[in-house]
Amino acid sequence: MSDETQAMQENEEQLSRVSRVKASGTGVQPRLTRRLRWTRSDLKVNLRRQTRIDIMKAILLEKPQHFSIAQISEPASPGRGEALVRVHRVGICGTDFSGYLGKMPFYSYPRIPGHELGVEVLSVGEGVTEVRPGDRCSVEPYMNCQTCPACGRGHTNCCENLQVLGVHTDGGLRPQFIVPARKLHTSTKLTFDQLALVETLAIGCHAVNRGHPLNGEFVLVIGAGPIGLSTMEFIRLAGARTIVLDLNPQRLEFCRKVMRVDHTLVPCQDGSELEQLKSFTGGELPALVIDATGSNKSMSNALNYVGFAGRLVFVGITTAEVSFGHPMMHRREMTLLASRNALPPDFKRIIQLIEEGRIDTRPWITHHAMFEEMIAQFPAWLNPENRVLKALVHV
Repeated sequence: MSDETQAMQENEEQLSRVSRVKASGTGVQPRLTRRLRWTRSDLKVNLRRQTRIDIMKAILLEKPQHFSIAQISEPASPGRGEALVRVHRVGICGTDFSGYLGKMPFYSYPRIPGHELGVEVLSVGEGVTEVRPGDRCSVEPYMNCQTCPACGRGHTNCCENLQVLGVHTDGGLRPQFIVPARKLHTSTKLTFDQLALVETLAIGCHAVNRGHPLNGEFVLVIGAGPIGLSTMEFIRLAGARTIVLDLNPQRLEFCRKVMRVDHTLVPCQDGSELEQLKSFTGGELPALVIDATGSNKSMSNALNYVGFAGRLVFVGITTAEVSFGHPMMHRREMTLLASRNALPPDFKRIIQLIEEGRIDTRPWITHHAMFEEMIAQFPAWLNPENRVLKALVHV
């Protein structure tokens, strides 16, 4: 019997022993089943590595509100321009919560979530010069095609064929995976916890860049969740003055005590918060408003807070309709902007800012879970009473 034939038989036997889902007791969706079928070319690669194809665990979101533990094959050796990474930390964010609840418009199922990642490079493919084995990295999870008009203009964050890890394609809730080396951003100083927070901060960084606050300007941030908090960091660094509006008094207290925000307010049914807002600014509405709620009601109402010739940035995303009357927008000549993902320079800037101590990530991390515990703990993280700001999964 040839080595190749023997390997084929051994791996077929191994496949028959694999339990596709450990936690749920149900069968895996066809998409995952295809991941477990190894071709003859896969086996040739495996033979060249002189090792059997091994199995590792991954956390799979099969459908809304249904996680399971799946068994998947370990990745092969990285190809040209690629790196094999070991996942150490995965940050859980609003996108993951929306995907779990079935409210994320770009999400597809079944899916291995996880796009806020702190990883270690295990090996690199041919032609890779950006990283080397042993490097600690943050992952830029936006897999762009590099050929569409948007990419050609440098807008890699909104590539026409964009595939975001953990949303359109499988993410980091697994021990190892292959990633283009150009998507890795290294640091010799940051911990894996800190590296996993870079992507969240990058979302806020890009949103603030879109709004372009000026030194001394008032900026209203609507929504004091992780993305809203990340915008506050960059408003402060721009020399602008932050006002925060949120329904949750505990979040507003965090903004005052930890984020050093001077002015906070709670929205009222009758709109009386507008007068309070003007009292903070000397009688004018803010020149820049950033809505980070992901709520269509909040986003529809956000125009009321924008001053004349002001800018409104939507960084949150909703599946519901956002609507507003046009006369107000026209009369004030507002600029309405969307903000999606982030750009490579944002990652590099944030890593440097954390290394220099200009951004402190310690207050952000409120919850931890080991890989095996995440499925059981995840629903509790959705409960506002548990005050989850950022949960990290240790893989």
